[in-house]
Amino acid sequence: MRGVSLSEFQLIHRFFDRTAGSEHVALGVGDDAAVVAVPADHELVVAIDTLVAGVHFPIDTCAADIGYKALAVNLSDLAAMGADPAWATLALTLPESDAAWLEAFAGGFFELADAWDVSLIGGDTTHGPLTVTVQIAGHVPAGQALRRSGARAGDEVWVTGTLGDAALALSHWEGGARLSADALEQALRRLNRPMPRLREGLALRSVAHAAIDISDGLGADLGHILEASGVGATLQLEALPLSRSVRDQFGSGADWRLPLAGGDDYELCFTAPPDKRSKIVACFEALATPCTCIGSIEALPGLRCVTPEGTRIALDSLGYDHFIGHGR
Repeated sequence: MRGVSLSEFQLIHRFFDRTAGSEHVALGVGDDAAVVAVPADHELVVAIDTLVAGVHFPIDTCAADIGYKALAVNLSDLAAMGADPAWATLALTLPESDAAWLEAFAGGFFELADAWDVSLIGGDTTHGPLTVTVQIAGHVPAGQALRRSGARAGDEVWVTGTLGDAALALSHWEGGARLSADALEQALRRLNRPMPRLREGLALRSVAHAAIDISDGLGADLGHILEASGVGATLQLEALPLSRSVRDQFGSGADWRLPLAGGDDYELCFTAPPDKRSKIVACFEALATPCTCIGSIEALPGLRCVTPEGTRIALDSLGYDHFIGHGR
């Protein structure tokens, strides 16, 4: 990042002080802390995510995409809870206070914030390696938040969208996959501009038993539901929703690690009873969001994956762990 340098307070007020007049915000950016009001008969839902340059995004990712994604991954957490987003705080660690970079970053951040009526109500800036932390807060009617712990034997397992596209972009970045220009553009959009499934999460309040957003890979994140609910699952791999670009990477043999363990999908995985299938299909058709049943919840613990040939497979890594080093 190079350009005109600003002081901490100059950059805050120039790029991030936009809370004046925001609903339910009594005091926003510029004081020691924010003051907000939670709607009556609602519960507060809070999540936080950190993105580190070179870990969560390539170093040369454009600033607008970084700003957008930093908020998107947090909105995805609220979607998985069936919550309405309301407020966010932002902590930026910057190598330098480059005005041009900050303007682009703020543009990407507020593009998504404005689309979902999210108010930035505070944060912090420090000097150091590029790191972005966003804390998101929203609300849900009391007792209606979706959780990981509600899956029941007999439920069907569903996912929105397609799986593995963002991981494909990361593979290209790391020198693994070789993509055409069109395929790379599509994959990079999935990596840099994930679509938080907020409307879908709201719709699931009345039909889903459990839900989670897919950030570390379907295998790992579905595993969190299974562990929290004390159940197991069998997935039919032929049912996984895959883009043409992901299928093209299979070559002569299907490598299911890309859609199962690649991560960065930011789709929703949820479980629901079979008698809700018609309602789910109708609801997601109305939202124009692809949604696919990929398996079933069972009483026997563990995650079982069945290939199109009927073979059960075990993957060495089902997701990404920052400290063990699995995944990307």
